[in-house]
Amino acid sequence: MPEESLPFFVYGTLRSGGRNHAAHLTGRCADIRPAVLDGAALHDGPGYPYAVPDATPGRRIVGELITVRPGAYAGALAALDRLEDCRADGTGLYVRRRLPVRTAAGEVRDAWVYLAGPAAANRLREHPAVIESGDWADR
Repeated sequence: MPEESLPFFVYGTLRSGGRNHAAHLTGRCADIRPAVLDGAALHDGPGYPYAVPDATPGRRIVGELITVRPGAYAGALAALDRLEDCRADGTGLYVRRRLPVRTAAGEVRDAWVYLAGPAAANRLREHPAVIESGDWADR
């Protein structure tokens, strides 16, 4: 059964102007709008960011909600899963989860979010590298 065609919440190199946006999303986007993922902390990889669920009050990640054109969706999903080493068994560098995000207009939408996979999340919980602003562009 095909996965639901949700928009993607991106918060690092996949954001507009980022190197991976240019490589994997340019020409595939129908809509890009500012958004926030509440209840998660942004960590420095180093070199690239990780999102880790975090119940600390006020913790959030700044990013973009990207809607991919329907005809480009399957290719974009496959490319992003490969880029993020997102594996079906959940052991990859990142895991893809359906989570609610909030747009700048206050609308709440479900989106695919790439969170730190189990090994990376455990490492970051033991040795946090939190970007306090929650914004990869402001680290």
